[in-house]
Amino acid sequence: MKTRSTRADRLIGQMLEVLAATGIPVEKEPVRTRRRIAEAALAVAGISKSFSEAHSSDDGCFLTTRQIIAFENEKFGRTYSPGSYDDVRRRHLILLTAAGYVVNSSSLASQSTNNPTRGYAASPDFATLLRTYGKPDWKKAVADFMAQRETLRSELERKRELERIPVVLPSGIEVKLSAGEHNALQRDIVQKFLPRFGFGAEVLYLGDATDRYLVRETERLSQLGFFALEHDELPDVIAYSESKNLLFLIEAVHSSGEITELRMRKLRGKLSECTASLAFVSAFATRKDFRKFSANLAWESEAWIAENPDHMIHFNGWKYLELQNKANQ
Repeated sequence: MKTRSTRADRLIGQMLEVLAATGIPVEKEPVRTRRRIAEAALAVAGISKSFSEAHSSDDGCFLTTRQIIAFENEKFGRTYSPGSYDDVRRRHLILLTAAGYVVNSSSLASQSTNNPTRGYAASPDFATLLRTYGKPDWKKAVADFMAQRETLRSELERKRELERIPVVLPSGIEVKLSAGEHNALQRDIVQKFLPRFGFGAEVLYLGDATDRYLVRETERLSQLGFFALEHDELPDVIAYSESKNLLFLIEAVHSSGEITELRMRKLRGKLSECTASLAFVSAFATRKDFRKFSANLAWESEAWIAENPDHMIHFNGWKYLELQNKANQ
């Protein structure tokens, strides 16, 4: 086990060096997330001993998110829960897929939607680059790799800019989120939920796949006794109502992330020094989405559905109802 762990640490360090050399901004991530990104990259490329092992989508070597976790546990001696598979997609692979270094088989015309081999793989050019790591021509290979991708990157950046989702904060400032259903729901939280139920709340944190700290009011959060923003437990949206001294911790639930009893317990523990009252909210785009997760939602939390924005569902949320009644008097 010790030998396996030492080898894993070496490979992780090398992969982080590769990602830094090719412009993936892993340095912005917490240390644990940084390691998980590197491990996921190693897994999809099939690297467990040497970078010479790297294979790609051309080889038909796709791993599902659950298989990536299994690879990490088996090859690197980890004990990651199979239930954390959605974190692999949302947190560990998102930068790599956005850059095109990792491809999803569902995006390939040759892969049918019900193909059992659907999953993630290293792109052919990235796998080729990985196989040159540590060789005399490594630096030249990096330069060639980046030069070949420059035109594509520029095209993708223009396309992403056109597709970005504008969000107007309560302060009137406009920011833009990258395209996607999850971010569309975050927009609805800011522009529909908060004006109706936020008691004049200001947004103190809002993250995005390409900019985790798109909105970050560090000083204000620190004054409220909030934990370090680099932590993995960070909710999708954090907003604060000064008039009610109420801090909203809101999750935009698309395929996971709802406020469960365990999630609430972890957040309460980390916010033991917080001077504001806490409101835990799981937000959903549709009633159908809500029904998928309703059995998992914690008591003393709230649920909100964007397609019915004027209503909330209170899971014995007496504290929130009490504040609401006072506001209506």
